[in-house]
Amino acid sequence: MAVRGRKPKPSHLKLITGNPGKRAINTQEPVPLRILPAPPPELTAEARGEWDRVAGELNRLGLLTGIDRASLAAYCQAYGRWSQAESAIARMAERDRLTGGLMIKTSNGNAIQNPLVGIANKAMADMVRYAAEFGMTPSARSRIRGEEASGQTADPAAKYFAP
Repeated sequence: MAVRGRKPKPSHLKLITGNPGKRAINTQEPVPLRILPAPPPELTAEARGEWDRVAGELNRLGLLTGIDRASLAAYCQAYGRWSQAESAIARMAERDRLTGGLMIKTSNGNAIQNPLVGIANKAMADMVRYAAEFGMTPSARSRIRGEEASGQTADPAAKYFAP
C-alpha cells in the first residue's frame, strides 16, 4: 500500500485560509445538506451520552451534516469504549494498590500490562483522530472558521464562486 501524503484541504478552507501551493480549487465540491442526524441505535450508553453532548453543537457550528452520521458514531463509540475501559481499570485499581490496575498476573505468575490499558489507549487514539475530523481539538479548531449564527448558509464557500 502506497503512502498518499496529507489529506486534501476542502475548497472552502483553501479560500478562507489561503492556497500557498496555488493548486486548482475544486469549484464543484459536493456540499451535503446540513442536518442533525439521528444517533444510530447501536451506540452504547456511554457513546449515546457523548453523541447527545456534541452532535447539536457540531450542527450549530455548521460542522455536521447527515452524511457525517457514521463518522460521528465512530467517534462516539471510541469515546464509549475508552470510558468503559478506564472505568474498569479504576475498579481494578481499588483492589490493586501496587500497580493501580495497570498490571495483571498471567496464569503462570508473570506480570504483564493489563489488556484494558491497551484497549483504553487504542480507543483514546481513535477518539482523538475522529475528534480532529470534526474540529473538536484545539489544533483542529485553529485551522477552521465557523459561521456566524445569524448568517448561516447551506454552503460557506458559495459567496466566493460565481453562479
